[in-house]
Amino acid sequence: MTTRYAVLLRGINVSGHRRVPMAELRTVLTDLGHSDVRTYLQSGNAAFATASRAGEDELRAEVEQAIEKHFGFRVDCLVRGAPYLRAVADACPFPAAELEAKQLHVTYFSEPVGPERFAALDRAAFLPEDFRLGDRALYLYAPDGLGRSGLADALSRPALTKGIVATTRNWNTVVKLVELTRG
Repeated sequence: MTTRYAVLLRGINVSGHRRVPMAELRTVLTDLGHSDVRTYLQSGNAAFATASRAGEDELRAEVEQAIEKHFGFRVDCLVRGAPYLRAVADACPFPAAELEAKQLHVTYFSEPVGPERFAALDRAAFLPEDFRLGDRALYLYAPDGLGRSGLADALSRPALTKGIVATTRNWNTVVKLVELTRG
């Protein structure tokens, strides 16, 4: 019996730095014994099936080690199972069907994050931008897109992300990850 997962790589292929070609990433994952490996875009999204009984954290550590060995640099990763990815998409508190994909993003966290982490943030100063917390995820509504979002900048400050791995995907990618892990 196999289980489907997605692996999300953080901070690769940005401005020519920390290059991880997707064909090589597929090879790395296949060499780890995973099957039906597929990638999406160049920003570090992959899906795979595995017969391993390892959990998300064990798979993450395995993938991070293999990437470092193959490419010569460390890349933080998150590994999430198909049911979790589906639940995150289904729990979106914003009207995803009515928004453009560039307006809605999900930041996936390595562990649960409580509202106290964001208590000092003056959310009203960023309206109409807004965010909501979910299960190891943050949903961000940025009507002018992520690149123009003051709230996205505020949310990514080191004080708010200290001690966790966080990586953000737009809504198209969120939906595609669900599709890729469906099997």
